[in-house]
Amino acid sequence: MDWNNWIPRERATLCFIIDVSRILLIRKLRGLGAGKMNAPGGKIEPGETAAECAIRETVEEVGVTPHRPELCAELSFQFTDGYSLQCSVFLAHSHTGEAVATEEAIPVWCELDEIPYAEMWQDDALWLPDILRGEKKRGLFLFDGEKMVSHQWLPW
Repeated sequence: MDWNNWIPRERATLCFIIDVSRILLIRKLRGLGAGKMNAPGGKIEPGETAAECAIRETVEEVGVTPHRPELCAELSFQFTDGYSLQCSVFLAHSHTGEAVATEEAIPVWCELDEIPYAEMWQDDALWLPDILRGEKKRGLFLFDGEKMVSHQWLPW
């Protein structure tokens, strides 16, 4: 994989909301990763910043507005079928609204020590615990379908 000349086909966001000892996840109902647990998020629209996208997508997917989302990870994904995605990951420690199910997602509040990594993308268990401890991460991931083939970390 030639990461030096890599250009993502799409740019997207994820926004994890922390509420004391809980984290807001979703059961994704459609699109890439349908059926998996993840954070709210989606594709960045033209003219939109990554933070604006994180807020908009969270509101659209579960009706919750994250406050002051902080960028904590930049993750690059290449799939063997040719699809590529660059994802900006945010954490928010406050929000307004009550999470509701939509056509896109079912919200699930989990205790921080009970995150269902077995139901998530394989890479999540490698970086999510670190960002929850306050670390910043940059990573490159190669996937064949839903199977992670390789990964590497870059300096923040």
